[in-house]
Amino acid sequence: MRILFMGSPAFAALPLEALAAAGHEVVAVVTQPDRPAGRQRQLTPPPVKQAAGRLGLPVIQPETLRDPAVVAQLGALRPDVGVVAAYGEILRRNVLAIPPLGYLNIHPSLLPLHRGPTPVAGAILAGDRETGVTIMRLDPGMDSGPILAQAVVELTPTARAGPLTDALFSLGSRLLVESLAAYAAGQIAPRPQDHSLATITQLLKKGDGAVDWSLPALVIERMTRAYDPWPGAQTSWRGQGLRLIAAAVDADWSGPQVPGSLVGQGVGRGPLIATGSGALELRELQPAGRRPMSGESWLAGLRDRDGRFGR
Repeated sequence: MRILFMGSPAFAALPLEALAAAGHEVVAVVTQPDRPAGRQRQLTPPPVKQAAGRLGLPVIQPETLRDPAVVAQLGALRPDVGVVAAYGEILRRNVLAIPPLGYLNIHPSLLPLHRGPTPVAGAILAGDRETGVTIMRLDPGMDSGPILAQAVVELTPTARAGPLTDALFSLGSRLLVESLAAYAAGQIAPRPQDHSLATITQLLKKGDGAVDWSLPALVIERMTRAYDPWPGAQTSWRGQGLRLIAAAVDADWSGPQVPGSLVGQGVGRGPLIATGSGALELRELQPAGRRPMSGESWLAGLRDRDGRFGR
């Protein structure tokens, strides 16, 4: 099939590579423009562009798909179907109308749950026991189109957003390739979503990682996994910034509920912090400007344990 592919981040390269390996003709790869990155702010190509280069595929990097000239350029490619994986821009109706079979999207959640830009973090924060990946046909709404296929996986209590996203896109790539031929042959009838069950996620901001110690320990522990690798769960101790990498809820702790107070050591010997409900042991953390370390090592280096986190 003649496929127009749209995607940008590293995990979106997985379905691109799977489509190429399956023998489909990728007529073009549409990705975001090169952006400044790193401390030197050097122009850096999106990972999908790099993958397309390795595969010898043509690349288009428009500033926006609202440009009529870009829309005409895409139409001239005469794709049979489009595939979208975290491209970074909602497709308007004139772009959606280009391929006769529409655009298929890989979404790393069990739609209609966790629509929007951060579905993996949303599932972890919600404490879901399972998650998965959905192959859907795009419509003008946000992740509201009909579903072709879904695969369900267990959401373990140690799952972290970064590795889980990669795993779901790997699974979604296989599901996409399996579904594509049947869909083109009319053997799959996309089923509408139940919009009454929809939940919506929001684009993450740096400030979302700031820990509010009045929240329950369970919620803060989920933050350490949902916000990995970005924006990270962040707090401070006596003016020193700390990134919380791994934590554990101490279900047996009982004591004064003074959120943010250092109240002892947990079973893993890391610092035990009072929260709005229960206590949280910091198993691994990273002081600003330093390498990650165990909570026990950080605690051993304290001269004075009197204080509160977040202050």
